[in-house]
Amino acid sequence: MNASLIERIKNLPTTSGVYQYYDKHNKLLYIGKAKNLKNRIKSYFRIENDKIFPNPSNGHRIQMMVSQIAYLQTLLVQNEQDALILENSLIKQLKPKYNILLRDDKTYPYIYIDMSEEFPTPSITRKIIKNKNVKYFGPYTSGSREILDSLYEILPLVQKRACLNGKKACLFYQIKRCPAPCEGKISASEYHQIITQAINLIQNKNKLLGELESKMISLSDKMRFEEAMIYRDRIKKLQSIENFSNIDLAKLYNLDIFALSYEGKNAILSKLFMRDGKIVSSNFEHIKSEYAFDENSIYQQAIINHYKEEIPLPPDQILIPSISSQEDINELEEFLQNHCKRKIQILIPQKGDKKNLIELAFKNANEILRLQSSRSYLEDTLLLELKELLNLNEIPFVIEVFDTSHHSGSHIVGGMVVYENMNFIKDSYRRYILEGKDEYSQIKEMLIRRAKDFSKKAPPNLWIIDGGKAQINLARDILQSVGVDIDIIGIAKEKIDSKAHRAKGSAKDTIYTLERTFHLKPSDKRLQFLQKLRDEVHRYAITFHRQQKQKDMHKISLLEKKGIGKTSVKKLLDFFGSFEAIENATPDEIKEVLSKKLKY
Repeated sequence: MNASLIERIKNLPTTSGVYQYYDKHNKLLYIGKAKNLKNRIKSYFRIENDKIFPNPSNGHRIQMMVSQIAYLQTLLVQNEQDALILENSLIKQLKPKYNILLRDDKTYPYIYIDMSEEFPTPSITRKIIKNKNVKYFGPYTSGSREILDSLYEILPLVQKRACLNGKKACLFYQIKRCPAPCEGKISASEYHQIITQAINLIQNKNKLLGELESKMISLSDKMRFEEAMIYRDRIKKLQSIENFSNIDLAKLYNLDIFALSYEGKNAILSKLFMRDGKIVSSNFEHIKSEYAFDENSIYQQAIINHYKEEIPLPPDQILIPSISSQEDINELEEFLQNHCKRKIQILIPQKGDKKNLIELAFKNANEILRLQSSRSYLEDTLLLELKELLNLNEIPFVIEVFDTSHHSGSHIVGGMVVYENMNFIKDSYRRYILEGKDEYSQIKEMLIRRAKDFSKKAPPNLWIIDGGKAQINLARDILQSVGVDIDIIGIAKEKIDSKAHRAKGSAKDTIYTLERTFHLKPSDKRLQFLQKLRDEVHRYAITFHRQQKQKDMHKISLLEKKGIGKTSVKKLLDFFGSFEAIENATPDEIKEVLSKKLKY
């Protein structure tokens, strides 16, 4: 560590802000926030006789990180709250080496009923409905749609809001699924009694499951097996979220509970959501890290991620097992006050019901960790071998894979698939409609669009691109332009007679990094793993390509029915550029292009 770093530390401001540590290769190591930048940053170091060392009072992970610091940067902000929010945003966007990144920041759905309406209908929302008479239920980490569908099938509710504007009872009334308020066949007070039954079923899932089982058995007895299977699958889905149905405390607590369990490179963050003394849902996040887990940082990040936007039914208290200081609690409680528009306490319970709930969350996390441990070990071993073989900066726990697809330069599309925690994460897949005329410009367009999205969806550990040196050099330039440092590799298919050879276990594909080229045996598990990822993105991209082509074929047939031949369609596409532009063109404009009268 050099004299310039010592001088920088001595002249740090004492205001609030965010600090960033970099190594000698200009790679970002760590992002942190501080109420007093000078005091916080000095705590990482020990300076003696104009020499600087890692502070031995810090943990091994921090000391290892500090030993790599070559220089630091600071961003000054108005107050601690701004520092807290900026730190969280930058960690997601830039993915520093020593920060642990929580990727689950999605909002959960709630079932709501607007009790001010004459004939209310249960619906799903993820946001606050601006009405004081709205009653919320949740949050539901899964199963909200199944609960809602069940209510509409079990009870005679108004099936669609549009029905209330009608003047005549529809089919739903005839099959006894709607009480037909449109014809005045039920009063508002009578209908509200049905809504009370709906609320009772939402709050008592055992009763709801009993109703569903009765329907399933009835349908099965009538030999209507396909319909019975729908109810069977729905029951299974609802049962899977009922692990804590026996928890029903006498006190009507509204609590969110977080607990972290970890072993080796794997951690599970368990989340329980209790409303009115009952645990209404639970969820967990699988976290991976090469380094020790910083519990304090994980709990802070989890709270910021979950409550960054005002939620429909916030808890009165958040329970966590530990946090480093009362100052951190105060910061988070102020953050919650600002974002949830109400006071929410953060508690570290030492005894009683709330301590038992923390233990329950720990028990749940430990069990999930145990069930995943054997599979995680096998994959972590493979990923570590890949890191060592390809000289990656970090173990590629999260991987994004890219490919493009087109036919003779038409219907050009791209696809991105995501692999994380031993699974393809289908919800994170992305499709791109591209404009580039050659493969290089198509890849460039797709990667730039993904890089611009890092602030919304954090970057992975590794990019895999279907291609060679030119493509990975391009990817490197794009990542450098946005200040993000992640590993990049390319995989090029073996070609036989100018055609890609994809036979599993025998294809001799080539792997490229920025520095080297690798030719692994077809039987090598590391190569087969990369081929699996590449084949999945190829499948995804080509499926999207075919869908786009089929859409255009349908549009061509519609134009042909209007008397426009294939040659004319091509002429129109060449001139207007797309089917949408043709549809928006006036008959005179089309006539001018084709120089003939058309049928309209």
